[in-house]
Amino acid sequence: MATTKPQTVLVVEDEASIASFVAAYLKNAGYDVRTTASGNEALRIVGAEKPALVVLDLMLPDVDGVEVCKRIRQQGELPVLMLTARDEDVDKIIGLEVGADDYMTKPFNPRELVARVKAILRRADGSSKPAGDAAVIRVGALSIDKQRREAKVGDTEITLRTKEFDLLATLAENAGIVLTREQLLDRVWGYNFYGETRTVDVHVQHVRAKIADSGLTIVTVRGVGYKLVDRDER
Repeated sequence: MATTKPQTVLVVEDEASIASFVAAYLKNAGYDVRTTASGNEALRIVGAEKPALVVLDLMLPDVDGVEVCKRIRQQGELPVLMLTARDEDVDKIIGLEVGADDYMTKPFNPRELVARVKAILRRADGSSKPAGDAAVIRVGALSIDKQRREAKVGDTEITLRTKEFDLLATLAENAGIVLTREQLLDRVWGYNFYGETRTVDVHVQHVRAKIADSGLTIVTVRGVGYKLVDRDER
């Protein structure tokens, strides 16, 4: 009987102890793992071996993680999970110019890292999308085509990163309804670890700016979460 080849995860981390235990947990979860401490070597591996996902440290000895992520993005939509030692770097990591799919701040629980890797890969292959979703969502001047992964205000397309699109689609499907940060983490990122919700806040800021001309806005409901509403009805 033929066996399914395991997906390859590339771990780019210059701290040997962290690289070792991350690789061990990923291998135990059934992934084939490649490791390197070099940003340049990571880019070579990405080009030659086409891994399914990259776990990428922000601070590397040659090319830093932000630059590596930018170059990966120039080649396509390979999922990237970024690691950082400082929470202040989060805006830079998941900023508009970089577009990492997710991030974790050191120290982190390796079981949570594995869960996030699984969630990102499920979303990348579409297996986590519920059947029967409306193909096109319309809220005011905003239209979202989920199959084409296109969002438009009138006839003008909005440029959105992968998670920005998923976040906007989720809010649009629930227009006027408050969704908690935990619900958004579960529906958009696909995991249930609720310790870090700042990634939601940063993505909301970016999406809010991108839909500024739509007549809609994302309202912060203090202490609860977010909802998409008509700007005049907020």
